[in-house]
Amino acid sequence: MIDIQELAADVAQWAREAGEIQLEYFRRSDIPVAEKLNAADIVTEADRRSETLIISRIRERFPDHSILSEESGLSEQDGSRWQWVIDPLDGTTNFYSGLPLFAVSIALEYDGVTMLGVVYAPALDELFIGVRGKGSTLNGRPIKCGTETDPARAVVSTGFPVDKNVNPDNNLDNVAAVLPHVRDLRRLGSAAIDTCYVAAGYLDGYWEMNLHRWDVSAALLIAEEAGADHGSFRADRGESVVVGSPAIFKFLKRILDLNPNIL
Repeated sequence: MIDIQELAADVAQWAREAGEIQLEYFRRSDIPVAEKLNAADIVTEADRRSETLIISRIRERFPDHSILSEESGLSEQDGSRWQWVIDPLDGTTNFYSGLPLFAVSIALEYDGVTMLGVVYAPALDELFIGVRGKGSTLNGRPIKCGTETDPARAVVSTGFPVDKNVNPDNNLDNVAAVLPHVRDLRRLGSAAIDTCYVAAGYLDGYWEMNLHRWDVSAALLIAEEAGADHGSFRADRGESVVVGSPAIFKFLKRILDLNPNIL
């Protein structure tokens, strides 16, 4: 069996190496970029180089493990109970725009359960690590989610799906429902950072729909191990997650569950 705590240090180093690649391109005016689904869904050379590095590190160490990664898709190894879930650069729009809220996200799952989560924000030098059953840390120090119980004093965040330009089911109804009840609302642009900031108590809650496993697999474990609650609020829009300190999670989940679009 893999020693997850020992492995965490190596995975953190892989994330830092990928972050160094990203910083080579950050705030350059000549970053190569391409559109995927539409103008809101982009990929850069930094995404691709980061992914190549991370996958090469995994393959060197664990050639029999499956890998699910944003740009390369699923590389499945027959019979493997281990799967890596990678978002090499979460928050590409922020990265391309010169905003420092972007991150490397690496998770390791066993039989579909996340055992290790590493999220590294290179421009901020913030390294989050969560190990199942062992807690979560930020730059080596233990973190816990917030303790706010009153939504009126809560700061929460959200995001919007990439098909927001063609699909009216685009989260604006949820924003309208939540906003009057909270202290304020943020839109950070990186699901991994949003979720890790809930883990650290910087945000009280976060929700977003139509995400992918690579966006949240690592960060949700980090939040869970920091005492936050998380769950799904949609069955029909990809990974639709809500996460928060226990009281704020319940508040958000109650409002989001009233959405008439839910199956």
